[in-house]
Amino acid sequence: MPSTDTRTDTSTDTRPDTPAADTTTGARSARPLAPRAQRVVRSTVTHLVLVIGVLLSIFPFYWLVAMSTNTTADIFGYPPKLTFGPELWTNIQNVFANIDLLSALGNTLIVSLSCAALVMFFCSLAAFTFAKYQFPFKNVLFALLLVTFLVPAQLSLVPNFVIMANLGWIGTLQALIVPGAVSAFGIFLLRQLADGAIPDELLESARIDGAGFFRTYFAIAVPMLRGGLAFLGIFTFIGAWNDYVWPLVVLINPGRQTLQVALSQLNSIYNTDYGMVMAGALMSVVPLIGVFLIGSRHFIANIAAGAVKG
Repeated sequence: MPSTDTRTDTSTDTRPDTPAADTTTGARSARPLAPRAQRVVRSTVTHLVLVIGVLLSIFPFYWLVAMSTNTTADIFGYPPKLTFGPELWTNIQNVFANIDLLSALGNTLIVSLSCAALVMFFCSLAAFTFAKYQFPFKNVLFALLLVTFLVPAQLSLVPNFVIMANLGWIGTLQALIVPGAVSAFGIFLLRQLADGAIPDELLESARIDGAGFFRTYFAIAVPMLRGGLAFLGIFTFIGAWNDYVWPLVVLINPGRQTLQVALSQLNSIYNTDYGMVMAGALMSVVPLIGVFLIGSRHFIANIAAGAVKG
């Protein structure tokens, strides 16, 4: 019986032709270029938008500095002059000649530092209590605190003035410091931060060690809330520094004027030296920049530490 050969010929060359292999290799090498190009375009557009945003943000400050070195004629010239001029020292001398700038600067510094310190203390104390302790009517009191956000600040001018008049504080710096010693926004901000930033186990360990309320507050709550306190302090300091309406209402003594009220006197009814006004505004902004640079390190460092821990 003849044998049947069932073997198949596997020697057939199934390899693709060389041009086809080259085409496939080229396509594979070209594929990663498209996402890479997209990333480059996306990064370029993002950086371009950020640069434009930074330029738009710093242009008003540049305009303030440039105009404080020019005369009123240069400011209102056409086309407007955007370069620096030689009149900065003259404009600064005119500011000192027209208002008592140093006295106003000292008054504003006292009020701003006092308000910032008191707000950081009282708001952090209240926020720590709301976040980590139980007491009667806790939720009701916190809801009433939130309701105060709905009340415009202008509605409190007359009641505050009556209270200050009854206390005999009209014309004194206490009338600016005491009403600004606490902030509903500060309590809400720090309460939300303390609720998640302060572990309950750490507070329980402090109680076991015999720490009282204030020792726990200063040893645990304050370090944990350092970033929020730095932000709240800067925010309060800038708000008190730039406040104009309430000091204008309550400070009837010219020797007790704050900086913003004093600078408003540089505007004349008939003829205003805008170079002098710009120089005064520039001198009022410089301390704020210093305070921000000093205080921002704390909450930026706190944010960076949280990012590393996360």
